Amino acid sequence: MNKKIIIISGDPNSVNSEIIYKSWRKLSPNTKRKIFFISNYKLLKKQFSVLKYPIKLKKVKDIYENNFSNELKILDIDLKFKNPFKVSFKDSSIFIKKSFNLAHKLCLDDNVKGLINCPIDKKLLKKENIGITEYLATKCKIKDNSEVMLIKSKNFSVLPVTTHIDLSKVAKKISTSLIIKKILTLNVWFKLNYKKKPKIGILGLNPHNAELKENSEESKVIIPAIKRLKEKGIKVDGPLVSDTVFINKYKDYDVIVGMYHDQVLAPFKTIFKFDAINITLGLKYLRLSPDHGVAKSLIKRKVADYSSLLKCIKFCLKTK
Repeated sequence: MNKKIIIISGDPNSVNSEIIYKSWRKLSPNTKRKIFFISNYKLLKKQFSVLKYPIKLKKVKDIYENNFSNELKILDIDLKFKNPFKVSFKDSSIFIKKSFNLAHKLCLDDNVKGLINCPIDKKLLKKENIGITEYLATKCKIKDNSEVMLIKSKNFSVLPVTTHIDLSKVAKKISTSLIIKKILTLNVWFKLNYKKKPKIGILGLNPHNAELKENSEESKVIIPAIKRLKEKGIKVDGPLVSDTVFINKYKDYDVIVGMYHDQVLAPFKTIFKFDAINITLGLKYLRLSPDHGVAKSLIKRKVADYSSLLKCIKFCLKTK
């Protein structure tokens, strides 16, 4: 498998250069040759110098450039800066958007295995209630909200039906059709990569599932979705009660589906911490990212956990 992996270096004001270096040291020469970074050459060079990390960089023009060395290859994006860890918001935002535009274009090529982006501050996208999941779905012209944010550990995952929206908007956003679309996307991906139908637990929205009152979201939206999914042969249970499912019952499932972001991500991260990756399903290509933020408070302290980025790279190598 000689397909390329594209990695966006992400937010300049972050621990990204640290986790890149630490992950790079763990990769085989053969894997290194497949990886191309989208970044600013001078920025990374300066950041590595400040951190006193010995690493060789090489600026390349495209992903087809013949290169059998283990140098870290960079597709250079313009960026103005004076302090390499204090780049202005305006310049960082322009840099991030250019990086994702190039990455999206490259990933439409059959010779690319997938895209990994290192963490960014979502505000750099300058769009309200939108993260990379939604941003790339828009780039891929997905208009039916069928893309999926999947947070995955080794044997267990969670999926929020709504992602980066305010809690006050969740009840109006969820619908029977939206839940069905997300879970069908999930089911197809599992069958392709694991040759099985996943066992899925679907949470209710309200405390105690609103006692399944007639006018509740559970009765009007979630239960009808579960019924129709079962009719399609999908292995689903629910609605499960949110406040107890993560004590032990989650272990009965491959995936727990929640109605909003923190309903599933907060308990998941409490249990698995950094042993997870963020995957976007349903795009025209595979997209992954470490399951943590930019960690500005850790910049230059050399204590950042790089394991999630390394897991992204290894997962990308083996995924269809």
